[in-house]
Amino acid sequence: MRALVLAHDAQSVAGMIGDRLAERGIEVDTFVVCPDHERPHEHAPLPDLAPYDLVVPMGSIWSVDDVDTIGAWIGDELELLRRATDDGRPVLGICFGGQALATALGGSVGRAPRPEIGWYEIDSAIPAVVPPGPWMQWHHDRFELPPGAELLASSDVGPQLFRVGRNVGTQFHPEVDPPHLERWLSMADPEYLADLDVDRIRADTAAHEADARRRCHALVDWFLDDVSGLGARLPPRG
Repeated sequence: MRALVLAHDAQSVAGMIGDRLAERGIEVDTFVVCPDHERPHEHAPLPDLAPYDLVVPMGSIWSVDDVDTIGAWIGDELELLRRATDDGRPVLGICFGGQALATALGGSVGRAPRPEIGWYEIDSAIPAVVPPGPWMQWHHDRFELPPGAELLASSDVGPQLFRVGRNVGTQFHPEVDPPHLERWLSMADPEYLADLDVDRIRADTAAHEADARRRCHALVDWFLDDVSGLGARLPPRG
C-alpha cells in the first residue's frame, strides 16, 4: 500500500504521521510542491494518483485562498483532492491540507479571529481516540466544514477536526516533534518570529514529545482502521 504525502514546501513533511504510516506497513512517497518556498509559483505538475491508496496533504506557510501568491497549483491540488475522494482514495488533511480538503469538498477557508501558535488543548467529541491534547497549532486561517461533514473537535477559534466519508481534516499539527519544529523555524522570517515566544514553543515541544507521538499514532491508527477502512488490508498493529 502506498501513501502520497503532499509537502507544500521542503520543511513541511509528514513527520510523525509518516513514521506511523511506515510502521503500519505503508510505503510513503513525499512530493514537494514548491521546493523553493521563496518562489511559490515555481512548482512541478502534481503526481498521478493511480499508484496511491491514500493522500496526505500537509501544512503550508501560505493560505488556501492566496492565489496571487501561490499561483495555479492550489487549483490543481483542490482538483486532485476531489478526484481522490471521488475515486475512493481516503484523504488525511493536516492544517493547510485540512483546509484544502474542506474547500475541495464544498467548504471554505477564512481568517481566524486570532492565530493559534504553540500547544493548545481542544474540545474533542471522541476523546478516546482523539484526546484534548495539547496539540501543536500554527495557523492564521480556519476552515468551514464542507456539506455532510461531522465536526469532531473544535476550539474557541474554530473547527479543529472533521470527518466526511472516509476522509479526515485537522486544523492542528499532530506530526510535530522538536526536529520538525526546527525545520519550520529555519525558514521563518526573523521579523515574524520576533513577535513569538520561540523559546517557550521549543520548550513545550520538547516536553510534549513523547505524549504527542502517542497521540499522533492513535490518530493515524483511527484514520486507517475506523475511518478509511484501509487497516483491514494492513499487517496487524505493531
